[in-house]
Amino acid sequence: MNYLQSMFITLITVRKDFKDGLYDIAHSLQRINMAFYFAWGDTKARYRRSILGPFWIVLSTAISVAGLGFLWSALLRDEPSKLVPSLTVGLVIWQFISGCILESSSLLVRNAHFIRNMSIPYFIFAIQLLMRQLINFGHNFIVVIAVLAIYPPQFSAVQLLVIPGLILIIGNLAWIVLFLAMVGARFRDFEQIIGALMPLMFFLSPVIYRSSQLSMGQEIIWLNPFTYLITLIRDPIMGTQPPLFVYEVAISALLIGGTLSIYQFGKRRGKIAFWI
Repeated sequence: MNYLQSMFITLITVRKDFKDGLYDIAHSLQRINMAFYFAWGDTKARYRRSILGPFWIVLSTAISVAGLGFLWSALLRDEPSKLVPSLTVGLVIWQFISGCILESSSLLVRNAHFIRNMSIPYFIFAIQLLMRQLINFGHNFIVVIAVLAIYPPQFSAVQLLVIPGLILIIGNLAWIVLFLAMVGARFRDFEQIIGALMPLMFFLSPVIYRSSQLSMGQEIIWLNPFTYLITLIRDPIMGTQPPLFVYEVAISALLIGGTLSIYQFGKRRGKIAFWI
């Protein structure tokens, strides 16, 4: 009897924590216009008094594509018409993913003054980060369009899969940012750990190369979760339909990771103000 009572109390507690997390997320989504306003303001403030403004992002990406593209096409003995478009799309997606992850560990700490002095939902800071990185992604996509104009792929209805792919990437990054922000608020060394791991993950992810180019070790590449996120957008843009298991893994990660992150967020939300 005591065991049943304990299980019942646990289920009620889990339900309450999950509900609290959803409540914060729902209130954050109601303020999405404010999140976009601050995200756009952050972008403009970063390039204030600059001649090119945010288009420095575009120029930086274009230089990286030009340098890495022709260098690695020579090293990998691959034609620039195949490698440069693939590299460009992979690099732009990687910058979006890594930008979100690198900033997520210090997200709540950087907004400590808002959390301590205002009654505001915490998930709005994650939305602001995602929107700011999406703005950068939009600027960088100009480079993708320019490269595809020079090396056009075979256009078909497959390119439309970019839309659900981008939605899956944003959804997965949302719960990843939320989870890493909580861990970073609790353990301050976590920011340095993420900063040290991300450069290594760049070379372990199929950004410069494609997984099909590896005669050995393809299984290791697919153990990397970033491989699925990159594939969701790059393959459709290049005119190739991603394998079905890529969507299965991405959707499963969104459902399982999102559920666990919302539960942990609701459970620990009241402690965040004391952690920061």
